[in-house]
Amino acid sequence: MGDLSSAFSVIQQLIEMASNTGGVKVFSIQGRLCRERERLHGAGMTPAERAWRAQWIKDQHLAPHEPVNVPEIKTHLVNPIRRFYRTPMDKFEKMLVPHLGEGGALMTRYLTAKFAIFVGAVYVGAYYFKYNANDWTRKGGWRAVPNRKSVVPGDPGYPYQPVKFVGADYADRGFKNSPI
Repeated sequence: MGDLSSAFSVIQQLIEMASNTGGVKVFSIQGRLCRERERLHGAGMTPAERAWRAQWIKDQHLAPHEPVNVPEIKTHLVNPIRRFYRTPMDKFEKMLVPHLGEGGALMTRYLTAKFAIFVGAVYVGAYYFKYNANDWTRKGGWRAVPNRKSVVPGDPGYPYQPVKFVGADYADRGFKNSPI
């Protein structure tokens, strides 16, 4: 019985360490007064609860200078590699802020970056499919095999007679047409 309880306590400690709240049950900071029905209930709120609620609502308003933008925090919180590859678009965004505003510059930066990634992916794909075809010189690469022509009774080419190949044409992969 002792081993079971010690194992349970170890598991409980591991759960508390892995928890975002340190094992403390999550609750709303508004307390029971978050619901209007609770505030207007027959007994109502005590003067202490009213004062607490008024202070809580007052605390939700930002000061005129908030939110505060601290540029130095970026150097401490963002990975140096991420800062490096984000630098070109950061400069592009700073250049656009006077013309488009914060939101417009951010949206333009986002769309421009995604468009550049899309164009880059298209170029990489086009390069791969152009220069890595499956032919007799390599083992891998993409290979396009055409389907047989679909011919049904009544079509001009019915009955379909496939082109007869000689034995050397099987799995040729472009060897006969090679300049070598």
